[in-house]
Amino acid sequence: MTPPQARPPIGKIVVLIPTFNERENLALLVPRLRAAVPEADVLVLDDNSPDGTGDVADQLAAEDAQVHILHRMSKAGLGAAYLAGFSWALERGYDVMVEMDADGSHQPEQLPSLLGALANADVALGSRYVPGGSVVNWPIHRKVLSMGGNLYVRLLLGMPIGDATGGFRAYRASALRTVDLRKVASQGYCFQVDLAWRAIRCGLRVVEVPITFVERTMGDSKMSHDIVNESLRSITIWGVRYRLDQVRSLFHKEPRWHRLDV
Repeated sequence: MTPPQARPPIGKIVVLIPTFNERENLALLVPRLRAAVPEADVLVLDDNSPDGTGDVADQLAAEDAQVHILHRMSKAGLGAAYLAGFSWALERGYDVMVEMDADGSHQPEQLPSLLGALANADVALGSRYVPGGSVVNWPIHRKVLSMGGNLYVRLLLGMPIGDATGGFRAYRASALRTVDLRKVASQGYCFQVDLAWRAIRCGLRVVEVPITFVERTMGDSKMSHDIVNESLRSITIWGVRYRLDQVRSLFHKEPRWHRLDV
């Protein structure tokens, strides 16, 4: 087996934190993040939170030049928020973009491990379901739903990832340019699956890093039946197309499995 090739130094880092009604959590998370990885900048992507999360972000930015805020006009979905953040960061020359939830479920102290994995990778996924990974304080139905969803993704999309739905991950800017974000249309939580799958099909090296996921203690979860149904529907459509392309490739000289128009 060919050993993984070393990548360039990771350079400028920005952590993207999408928010909607996360006032208390954001005020606690950002100082922890800045202490854990002082060299990283922070970009809060607030979807016009009615609870004043945007005001908290403005105050944090006023006190720390490495904290930035992108005020968005409405709640348009996780994917739309991250795409806006990626665009902002790429325009400003950042080399690595990190996704992190605002609710405290992702531990900033584990970010150095995620960034370290980029020494030999293009994308590093924080994984709850690899050796060393864990979930704390989740009700059993949430864990079953999450593990079942990841199994469904692996079976349907043929993606060799243990935790494709997790939201704590780091992308090199070169990886995001390679997957061509202009073609990404997914908006909800299936956005995470979409980007990981695109990266793999583009031939990028994607690695998983064990993390400890801790259930939020403040605020309300954004997960809903509508979000679950949207993700299930999208992943099923992608999977059917993928498997049909595999069948077609048996009868054509040019395989079509790698197409990215999902």
